[in-house]
Amino acid sequence: MMLEAQDLRLGFAGKVVIDRLSLRLPAGQMTAIIGPNGCGKSTLLRGLARLLRPMAGRVLLEGCDINALPTRQVARRLALLPQSPIAPEGISVADLVARGRAPWRGPFGLGPADRDAVAHALAVTGLAAHGARPLSALSGGQRQRAWIAMALAQDTPLLLLDEPTTWLDLPHQVELLSLLQRLRAGRGRTVVTVLHDLGLAARFADHVVVVAGGAILAEGPPAEVVTPDTLRAAFGLEAVVIPDPVAGTPLVVPK
Repeated sequence: MMLEAQDLRLGFAGKVVIDRLSLRLPAGQMTAIIGPNGCGKSTLLRGLARLLRPMAGRVLLEGCDINALPTRQVARRLALLPQSPIAPEGISVADLVARGRAPWRGPFGLGPADRDAVAHALAVTGLAAHGARPLSALSGGQRQRAWIAMALAQDTPLLLLDEPTTWLDLPHQVELLSLLQRLRAGRGRTVVTVLHDLGLAARFADHVVVVAGGAILAEGPPAEVVTPDTLRAAFGLEAVVIPDPVAGTPLVVPK
């Protein structure tokens, strides 16, 4: 499943945030989009997910302009978990996850295939025992896994996530990114996530895209992208990059 941006220009109220950006996301890999605050990371993700119509250029999903495709067809190929999603008051975990079946559900509600997909998503995210509980009763890490379970129940080959580790403590961040890595490996999904933590991005992603000033500054494997020169150019950060003693991936040590 290929997702590609060609000469993409995105913005709000006439203000350009992303300008003439071209990007081809590697299929079957986990891509981390990193960059300083306000550089356009979330705007780019919204454009890739068809939540924001381009001012110019286009986004291609399997070679077709994503904005010309029927909504239901896009929703069967691409799932998006936005920042700070909001759930209805009192909704249960299972009911939330079942909402991910909307693109597939027939006129008579959930069918056997839908219920199987919900059960599988709950099991994969470790929430099988929590389906009947209110979402609000879960811990922060469990709630985030419930939202990911909803996206998984949508059963798409492409999964886009906007800062999924925000507000999570470090153990839950590692747990969540490990889950995404397993999902990519197990089903060959293409996972694209916006992250702030450079070390975690380098450790868990196969491919890193550095956005700065509304453009791509660098992209490629973490070892080639997370370098002192790139960090200086993108973040204005003077740092030493050393091998992570556990994973061997780039570890950023600010000076």
